[in-house]
Amino acid sequence: MGILDFISKQFIDVIQWTADEPGVLASRFPMSGMEIQNGAQLVVRETQKAAFFNEGKIADIFGPGTYTLNTQTLPVLTYLKNWDKFFESPFKSDVYFFDTKDQIDRKWGTTQPLTVRDKEYG
Repeated sequence: MGILDFISKQFIDVIQWTADEPGVLASRFPMSGMEIQNGAQLVVRETQKAAFFNEGKIADIFGPGTYTLNTQTLPVLTYLKNWDKFFESPFKSDVYFFDTKDQIDRKWGTTQPLTVRDKEYG
């Protein structure tokens, strides 16, 4: 593995999630030891939302589409990190994808039965 391979693997150019497992509601984009390149592409599929987090708090949310990541498309993260509008360095952020399509026939339950009083709750 050459030095160019090592350098190219340190920066992320495309962030996307292909939700191919049924029943998975959310996924964290694997970022261990990597930084997001300024100008990277974020691809959010039709039945997804993507969220950027800063220090455990939600910063920016994206609906379906393809986005070029920079200070204009990440206004809250730009503010929280105190970047100026011409910031061009790679950065770190937690990125989560959420599946928004209907989950049909999902099995769930409780250890004890639930009592529902129809007259009180309509």
